[in-house]
Amino acid sequence: MTPLNIPVLLGTNRKDRKSIFVAQWLVSQMELRDEITTRLFDVADFDLPRHDYGQGLKDSFPEWRDVVINADGLVIVSPEYNHGYPGSLKAVLDLLLQEYIHKAVAFVGVSAGPWGGTRVIEAMVPMARELGLAVTFSDLNFPFVQRTFDETGKLLDPAFEQRGKDFLDELVWMATVLKWGRDNVPSKYHNT
Repeated sequence: MTPLNIPVLLGTNRKDRKSIFVAQWLVSQMELRDEITTRLFDVADFDLPRHDYGQGLKDSFPEWRDVVINADGLVIVSPEYNHGYPGSLKAVLDLLLQEYIHKAVAFVGVSAGPWGGTRVIEAMVPMARELGLAVTFSDLNFPFVQRTFDETGKLLDPAFEQRGKDFLDELVWMATVLKWGRDNVPSKYHNT
């Protein structure tokens, strides 16, 4: 089987962010699996214009556009800011639309508090649905992220290894099924 192409998008450009540790750890777990190829994208690396917005800008970000066109799924790692997601994440996601349709998306929530980004994931679900992404039901939550990783990004809680495996198992299943569907079931949104 050809490996599934599933990029990871880190959704915050905040200074001293701990969610970078989560994203890097998850990418390392994905790289251990033969059925996945991945690459980390960071919203901090997108030089978004201040006076324009949306899909008209997608050709200004060809690496992102092309990886999503060829993607079988997507992982979004986002901290929770005031019960919502960062504006920089929304701006990057809004660069594309049709490119997401009928692809799996899995959410990783991060917080300094006890909820582990549960509310940011709840906020992202309707937005992802509008983009045409199919949301997995297995989220990965990192509460008290400052206690879960050390200052160098080393995971301190081995329980996340099994949680990460379960999360990725569901994502692989969804991405595989949707890839088969895109390849075999006619749709006005993609070629078969």
